Amino acid sequence: MASSDLQYIQRTTETVLDIASDVIRLLRSAGETVGVAESLTAGGVMAALTSVPGASAAFRGGIVFYSTPLKQHLLHVDAELIAREGVIHADVAAQMAEGARKVTTFDDVPTTWGIGTTGVAGPDSQDGKPIGTVFIGIASPNASRAWGPFSFPGPRERVRETTVIEALSRLRDELVAKSNENKGGNTNRIE
Repeated sequence: MASSDLQYIQRTTETVLDIASDVIRLLRSAGETVGVAESLTAGGVMAALTSVPGASAAFRGGIVFYSTPLKQHLLHVDAELIAREGVIHADVAAQMAEGARKVTTFDDVPTTWGIGTTGVAGPDSQDGKPIGTVFIGIASPNASRAWGPFSFPGPRERVRETTVIEALSRLRDELVAKSNENKGGNTNRIE
C-alpha cells in the first residue's frame, strides 16, 4: 500500500467510538454522507456515528424500524422477499441500506452511503432464525451488498453491540477501498 493511500489507524483493540470516528473522518475527507436504517440495533449505529464530533458534516440521519410493514412501505423492502424469506435475510439488509440512502436524500443531493441492519437479538428466535443471526447491508450509489449470516453469541445487548461494531467496520472497509481505488489501487469493494 502506497503511503498516499487513505487509511485508518489499525489498532489491536478498538472501541465503537474508534471505528465511528474513522468512518466520519473518511466520509468527511471524501465529501460523502451516510444514512442508516436499523432494526435489531435500534439506533445504535446512529448513536455511535453521532457521538463523533463533527458528525453532522457526514451523517444525514436514519430510521429505526421494528415493524415489517414499515420496512416495506417506507424503505421499499420487497414484500415478496419478506413473505418468502422473512426479514432476517441478506437481501433485506441490502434493501434496507438502499432505502436508508433514499429516505435521507434531500434537496436533490443523494446520500452517498446507506447502512441496513437486521437480525435476531433475542430473547426468542424469529422467522426460524436463532438468536444472534445478523445481516448487515451497505449501499453505495452504484451497488449494494450484504454480509452474513453472522452468528453473534451472547445476550441481547451483546448481539446488538457487536452488530453496530461490525456494521461500522464494514462501512469503514468500503470507504478505504473506494479511496484507494480512486488512487489507482486494487480493491474488492461493492461497486
